[in-house]
Amino acid sequence: MQALRTAATGMAAQQLNVEVISNNIANMNTIAFKRQRAEFQDLLYQTMEQPGSQSSDQGTIVPTGVQVGAGVKAGTVYRISTQGAMTQTSNPFDLAINGPGYFQVLTPAGDTAYTRAGNFALNDQGQLVTQDGYLIQPAITIPAGSTNVTVSQAGQVQVTAPNATAPTVVGTLELSTFMNEAGLSAQGSNLFRETAASGAPTNGLPGVNGVGSLMQGYTEASNVDPVSEITALIVAQRAYEMNSKVISTADSMLATANQVKS
Repeated sequence: MQALRTAATGMAAQQLNVEVISNNIANMNTIAFKRQRAEFQDLLYQTMEQPGSQSSDQGTIVPTGVQVGAGVKAGTVYRISTQGAMTQTSNPFDLAINGPGYFQVLTPAGDTAYTRAGNFALNDQGQLVTQDGYLIQPAITIPAGSTNVTVSQAGQVQVTAPNATAPTVVGTLELSTFMNEAGLSAQGSNLFRETAASGAPTNGLPGVNGVGSLMQGYTEASNVDPVSEITALIVAQRAYEMNSKVISTADSMLATANQVKS
């Protein structure tokens, strides 16, 4: 009975849906996390009578036909890149991106990854790094003993040296934008890598040509809405239960057919 296999695909789809929702909820307090949404597609159809086929010698046409679906499959898990709320931290090395853009991160392998998590710190050499110690690109080094570190909305980093009255520019941060942010490959630790789907990055100064500006002393919160996720979780659970009920019903029908005596 095809209903058994069809319902099984439905249960597998809702299991994936719950896994995506659970990951969203687990990361609701992860800095700059972007929630995901599972999307599905129907499977191939068994055509018993083709819609639009001729049903008589007089040229009458079948208006709808008979097509029976074979279930559902996962189409994609889409990342929703809406802006998260700004959380004030008063830490001068915390930076939030207000608008499109990603910070560039130099990984230990020597390639570039991208992140929106701006909870940065200084390493033992005074270089601006991520929480894993990866260097931010372009490299920013804060001289020892500097005070009043200031990062403008345009990414210019200024410090005041000891016994100096005027601030000194030590570097300028750049941001990368992508034609298709959802096509980036998540690597964990708040890092992403470019793919053929995302397209090559376009690097530019914050606040210029549509690139987001920087906010010093803030971090971007995740864009997970707990109420929406719990609602989606309930819907997914009920859909899973209904598919399991279809399997029970199909099994009962098979048992009834098996009991029919000739």
